[in-house]
Amino acid sequence: MGRKAYTLILVLLLLLSSVLHGNDKLIVYNAYITNNMSVWKTVIDRLQKQEKMSSESILALVNYQYGYIGWCIGEDRIPEAERYIALTWENLALLEETGYNLSMVYAYKSALYGYEIGIAALRAPFIGRKSIKYAERSVETDPANYFGWLQLGNIQFYMPTVFGGSEKEALRFFLKAKTLLEENREALCQNWNYLHLLTLIAQAYSDIKDYRSARLYYETILKIEPRFQLIKDELYPNVLQHFRN
Repeated sequence: MGRKAYTLILVLLLLLSSVLHGNDKLIVYNAYITNNMSVWKTVIDRLQKQEKMSSESILALVNYQYGYIGWCIGEDRIPEAERYIALTWENLALLEETGYNLSMVYAYKSALYGYEIGIAALRAPFIGRKSIKYAERSVETDPANYFGWLQLGNIQFYMPTVFGGSEKEALRFFLKAKTLLEENREALCQNWNYLHLLTLIAQAYSDIKDYRSARLYYETILKIEPRFQLIKDELYPNVLQHFRN
């Protein structure tokens, strides 16, 4: 095979990989806004079976697994959540071995420890500090990584007040994450993480009884994505009730 032919094949393979990665991102995004988690699961199961994935692709898979695990826990599908948590730990180990984007690796480690607490709250005294440590290490490694600040916000949001949790402090971290994420406008398009972050901010405002700000955020989300079922059918109508009574 000549050098030109080899180069052409390599370029085509790279383009194909890029297209497939883009399709997965869009599929997951549409699954998120329509709550079609069976489709989401299909994507992560297919990617998990692939061999010789790039570090970038593994990190994308970790993100999709992270989202699916959260849904599983919310739906009380604990054995399924535990299975995907184990797979995600393995993927993070691969990334950490190569030193790829360690700030994100640390942020996902923080999230996984948080999920493990969500599954078994009695483990909080033993692993809660690990979740905090890795979130802090994430933002220390890269202060511009919105995802590390998001995890700091999640810790404050879900930690009981008696143990130091604060919805106002969570909101501060979420808003910091939003500012950082919005610095890259191209990354916001059809990005389930962005809609999720905006939803967390709206929920935090609602929890501190700032319903006006919560309503504004829900309206902003619906302007970005009018099809977002969770907001359109549940969260936005719920917050509107506070303006009708």
